[in-house]
Amino acid sequence: MKRRYFSNLSAGHRSKNSERGVTIVLVALAMVAIMAVAALSIDVVTLYLADAEMQRSADTAALAAARVLSITGITGDPSNSTSNWQNACALASQVAIAVARQNTVAGAQLAAGTQVKVTFPNNSDTTGCSGTTPVFGVNPLVTVQVQRTDLPTFFARIWGRRGASVSAKATAEAFNPSNSFTYTNGGGTGSVTPVQPRCVKPWLIPNADPGQPGHAPFLNLDGTIAAGAQGIRLSGGTTGIVGDTFLLNAYCNTAGSSCTQLGPPSAMTGGGITHYWPAQVSSSVAVPSCGTGSQYEEAVAGCDETEYQCGVKHANFTDLSENPKNGDTSNGLECLINQNGGAGSDNLDTTSYPFKMTAGADNLLAKAGSINNGTQITNSTSIVSLPIYDNTDPSLPTPPTMWPTSPVAVTVIGFLQVFVNNVNPGNQRISVTVLNVAGCGNDTAVPVGNAVTGSSPVPVRLVQSFP
Repeated sequence: MKRRYFSNLSAGHRSKNSERGVTIVLVALAMVAIMAVAALSIDVVTLYLADAEMQRSADTAALAAARVLSITGITGDPSNSTSNWQNACALASQVAIAVARQNTVAGAQLAAGTQVKVTFPNNSDTTGCSGTTPVFGVNPLVTVQVQRTDLPTFFARIWGRRGASVSAKATAEAFNPSNSFTYTNGGGTGSVTPVQPRCVKPWLIPNADPGQPGHAPFLNLDGTIAAGAQGIRLSGGTTGIVGDTFLLNAYCNTAGSSCTQLGPPSAMTGGGITHYWPAQVSSSVAVPSCGTGSQYEEAVAGCDETEYQCGVKHANFTDLSENPKNGDTSNGLECLINQNGGAGSDNLDTTSYPFKMTAGADNLLAKAGSINNGTQITNSTSIVSLPIYDNTDPSLPTPPTMWPTSPVAVTVIGFLQVFVNNVNPGNQRISVTVLNVAGCGNDTAVPVGNAVTGSSPVPVRLVQSFP
């Protein structure tokens, strides 16, 4: 009996030893499976984050390119009469590629191995913009596709997979409301889609170009850009409003607490000078410390929150209790454009197209050392928007009647986007160069639809992302 007992005990030990061997094998297999799942999960998360970062790169690049199309003024030449679309598109492509590659994906900037493709889907020439499609001149679209084929993997390389591919696409537009009833549905088929920009400077200017013979209007009352104003001019040119440089001068007599007008309203333009009325302002935000003062001065230096209702009859008002010649204009504007009493503001070169903006010595980024004085830039505090009112409105006072000091209701029919070259503190005159023009109309023959809000009269928006 004892011998049999010890024999069974010995067999039990042999069985347990064999089970231990199986357990080790199972643990080894489980570890391999766990490592495989870990590799899969880590690489999947990495690819997911890289895909999101790639989409951000495509979005920002498309918006930057659309911004270039806005400030180069190509929508001010909807029929490409001066054949400048190709140059604008080339610059937009360059900016899109540069912005896309500035973004980081998987912890590194996009560079070698990254494909950036820029196209313009609503123009006949989708890559070079040498074609002419009028809808592109009103509502230019730009699509940016970004792809990276060498995204590194980590654990997946165990199985020989050393790189992965991620891609993203985005489309942005620069929308000019001029003639939008022809090419867009807007607030309804056949209606103008107006804009209601914020941060507009409180200078109501008449619808008359001081640089055109007979002072032709900027805009037709149906919202389209007037024939004489269409086009892009270089320095010394005479055709087109984009690139035109002239002076703005308040239509007030002398410095004082209120505006006593210089003469009949019919004389508000001529000789390279456009006179303006000070507009009513509500409140302002983002006012630099150097621009605090009267409500009007703060609106010039900061962001005026007044809503300029484009295309709405008599929706905005003059403020003749304010006299811009008392120093409020120069104080606020010198603060805004960093002129600082000298020549330190940003500069615009209109000798060739696209126009070239460069940073001045007092540009905040230049003073901080982020960029150098003279560096080419694509945005500037010197770019401002001005409301254009209908100076042919029969309800307005006519010569020889003088406007009263109480508010006068005017109809805003569009906006000028201009670059402020400088302001003369002595006579308060402002030198501006037109970058773009946008009309919204108030002609009852063409209905006005729902407004697009934004901070620019030629707003830029992302219209589609492709995950």
